[in-house]
Amino acid sequence: MSQILEFPDLIRLLDERTEAFRAAITAAPDLGAPVPTCPEWALLDLARHVGEGRRRWAATVAAGPADTPPDASVWASEAPGEREALLSWLADSQRILADALREAGPDHGCWTWWDVSASPQTAGAVARHQLQEVAVHTYDAQVTAGAAEPLPGEVALDGVDEFLATCCAGPYRWPYQPVAVDYQATEGRTWRLTLTADGVRVAEPDEAPAGASLRATASELVLALYGRIPVTDLKVDGDAGVFDLLLAWDPEE
Repeated sequence: MSQILEFPDLIRLLDERTEAFRAAITAAPDLGAPVPTCPEWALLDLARHVGEGRRRWAATVAAGPADTPPDASVWASEAPGEREALLSWLADSQRILADALREAGPDHGCWTWWDVSASPQTAGAVARHQLQEVAVHTYDAQVTAGAAEPLPGEVALDGVDEFLATCCAGPYRWPYQPVAVDYQATEGRTWRLTLTADGVRVAEPDEAPAGASLRATASELVLALYGRIPVTDLKVDGDAGVFDLLLAWDPEE
């Protein structure tokens, strides 16, 4: 079921999504435009978040295994407020991250916030998650510019798998009735998430029916998982209330 993108492809797609993000910044009417999908941010805030994230994770990967992430003094860089300078700063931010990832290699250990999830604490896992970060924020910027596009297919298919492994699966306690949930991409892949008091894991679907399922394009599934579109916009079968519980659930509690 799991078809994780190869490390060079992750870096290639990070570059491509960053260029798409920069194109959306270029097309937007104003850097002060509010971001509909991130109501607390203007477009400049979103761009600052994306660029700072590339630099912070570059420093984190370079630092190697650690109990805490690097201090901001190691990686901080002020985002320019003028559009052309901001676009250049964003390109530099991605270059810094890509260089750090290539230098480290996919199996290089480093600090991550997902310390006990099903995703490893490696540069490869950082590249996977950062691809989803910039892909979803590219969608945010495109919405702001009035020209939202679906996530590219290979990005979105990896994104469903990555979200479930990193943000859901692990030795977490599901405080409700045990349930199996299926995420069905119209591109032909299905992921099953099993939630119990003894842990949460991504499993191969079997003949047993799931308690609830979502069916949509992989892009729509990712956008729903990240709260960009409502679950009710997707095809829901079974107990729809399970998805309300999932959205409100904090695995760390």
